[in-house]
Amino acid sequence: MTKNLPTPFIERMKTLLGHDYEAFVSSYDQPVTHGLRVNPLKVERDDFLKISPFAVEAVPWCENGFRYKEPARPGKHPFHSAGMYYLQEPSAMSAAEALGAQPGERILDLCAAPGGKSTQLAAFLHGQGMLVANEIHPVRAKALSENLERCGVTNAVVTNETPERLQERFPQFFDRILVDAPCSGEGMFRKLPEAIEDWSPAKVTECHVMQGDILEAAAAMLKPGGTLVYSTCTFAPLENEQSLVNFLGRHPEFEIVPLPHADCFSAGQPEWASPQNEQLTQTARLWPHRLQGEGHYLAKLQKSETAEVHEPSGKRKEKRAAKSAPAGRKEALAAWRTFAAEALPALSKPFEDESAFLLFGEQLYYSPAPELAWDKLKVARVGLHLGTVKKNRFEPAHALALALSPAEAARVASYGADDPELLRYLKGEALTREGESGWTLVTVEGFSIGWGKQSEGQLKNHYPKGLRWL
Repeated sequence: MTKNLPTPFIERMKTLLGHDYEAFVSSYDQPVTHGLRVNPLKVERDDFLKISPFAVEAVPWCENGFRYKEPARPGKHPFHSAGMYYLQEPSAMSAAEALGAQPGERILDLCAAPGGKSTQLAAFLHGQGMLVANEIHPVRAKALSENLERCGVTNAVVTNETPERLQERFPQFFDRILVDAPCSGEGMFRKLPEAIEDWSPAKVTECHVMQGDILEAAAAMLKPGGTLVYSTCTFAPLENEQSLVNFLGRHPEFEIVPLPHADCFSAGQPEWASPQNEQLTQTARLWPHRLQGEGHYLAKLQKSETAEVHEPSGKRKEKRAAKSAPAGRKEALAAWRTFAAEALPALSKPFEDESAFLLFGEQLYYSPAPELAWDKLKVARVGLHLGTVKKNRFEPAHALALALSPAEAARVASYGADDPELLRYLKGEALTREGESGWTLVTVEGFSIGWGKQSEGQLKNHYPKGLRWL
């Protein structure tokens, strides 16, 4: 693979690394490191290890992170469909760990697709507070929504906006912000050879400019005293140390703070930026020849407590909320309550705040932040998708199934991971099964994976067509 590396890239890395270059370039001939991160919203780490169908090895900088080796294919296992883990490259697990999100906080993942870091942040929140996961590209925003859904996340809002548009709506609003910035992708050359073809010195410069703009928006949206983590998957100093130096020059209210697990990583290099800033030694470089993972850069910054505070324009006025209530909302809530009383008698999440129910056409959602208005923003998902309201009936959403535990459902169809009937279910087939009629939660090894509807000796399949196994 080394012969395919761009010449300007090779020459720059030789200059930067000196005697370390040979070890660096040799890493491209080593196997790619594969990783998965256990999702504590669905299963605790130790419980997963007891039932893991493949051998795993702990990632030192991520409590729930593990490496696995081929020929294991965890993406083709029912546990993946149940959201019990997320496939994620080990180095990529470092950024969300560094942010340190706490339950009840407002978190923004500004460049969120495909969702690895968002699902990781949501796990830290434990369903409390709010995660705004933003992705500017519509197709990628859809994939982001699907991954959050699969992992049973109930308190995320997925937006499809520019950072500048979010900045207008939410000045100094978030407790913590993650900027996993678009970059030239040099750290992914080994894992994604197609990134080599897309690379050029011009792209490095273009990404550097874009990163500056994104950081400006993030700085404006962060509360005084808040935490900002900046990360890339590139080696280019222009996109890493230099982007940070430029940002700090414009924003003296920010300072770089030490990273957790810094002993696992290499220090950032002040001499690779101008002007030099010794704070950069507290940023981190993840080198593929020094750890089992791909190339990344990581910096954690804190905003001064004395920065000026602004009221977010996203605050919703109660009068406006009453006027904008959609037609049919009363009927929708009645349909939901009838369904929940019959199918989910032990529901642990209260769903008691009437203002949190949002109806978009026939689709009913439960918002994690009912005090906020989302009008005039492109929003793909607001909180938990409860289901579809149809005439005289309520059809529960796949997202709701994945957010439930079997103890909450009136009817459960339980299958083992190796049960042929489960494979038939994942393929979209109806199953022969006796049981009480009604909506039934389908589980694998006790973990929810989707809906079926029991009727006359048959479990009708409601696994989404777009997710069915071929």
